[in-house]
Amino acid sequence: MINKALIFDVKRFAVHDGDGIRTTVFFKGCPLSCIWCHNPEGISAKPELGYYAHKCINCGECVKFCSQNAHQMQTNIHSFDKSKCLSCGECESECLGDALKLHGQRKSVDELLPLLLEDREFYQASGGGVTLSGGECLMQADFCRELLKKLKENGIRTAVDTCGFVPRSSIIKVSPFTDIFLYDLKAYDAEVHKKCTGQSNDLILENLKYIDSIGKDIEIRIPFVPGFNDGETETLAEFISKLKHVTRVKILPYHNYAASKYASLGMENTLPERLPTDEQIAKAKEIMHSHGIVCD
Repeated sequence: MINKALIFDVKRFAVHDGDGIRTTVFFKGCPLSCIWCHNPEGISAKPELGYYAHKCINCGECVKFCSQNAHQMQTNIHSFDKSKCLSCGECESECLGDALKLHGQRKSVDELLPLLLEDREFYQASGGGVTLSGGECLMQADFCRELLKKLKENGIRTAVDTCGFVPRSSIIKVSPFTDIFLYDLKAYDAEVHKKCTGQSNDLILENLKYIDSIGKDIEIRIPFVPGFNDGETETLAEFISKLKHVTRVKILPYHNYAASKYASLGMENTLPERLPTDEQIAKAKEIMHSHGIVCD
């Protein structure tokens, strides 16, 4: 039994992570480095303390609870030295301005399950359920398998949201307890994919074909980012049209709302400036439709 997994968020009443009303569990750690990542707090496989400077009210409460002197007050102004921080989270609950956020806490299946079952009536009424996401949840595949199995034993529909850049064995572990895979496709061309994510997509495409071959439902999600993967729609459509168990494709318009997250973590902000137009998104969907693909 896998005791605990590193979780950075649990979002109830989610409506964009599969059908119906869902609860989404966000696992920490991701093998890709997508330049447009809107959950940068999910990239590292270690806990991290985020400091949102614009929320700080300079109360100094955090200083009292930091054994590493990462928080200091100088002339009544708070400063934070991330290099000293152990991400223990002791200061988070003491922050009066909600400026500190610990991303990543160890949770057991027994701790998560009661929370995930609380909204089962909403799941049943809406055709929803529980989605495991990230980061990349399948980096913690043994835990995912255990949690998914418990959910199925309780009659809950399940979804796994994955980038696919994981060992085949991880997919095999969770597939018996997964109703649908929400599968991210960034590009078909390997070089384009590497430019956008830091990795080739050979493994991703092969894993997608494997999931299709075992008859699992798949919802494919394509982030549309002008100047990076906007020229990939036609080749992706040709590839997807050959799969047999794709229920639909979602074209996801890129947004740059996550800038404050990058700043809070002291990370380089890699978010592209260009946003897609309504016309570009409509054209991408039209291409999918022309290949007989259900797309929204």
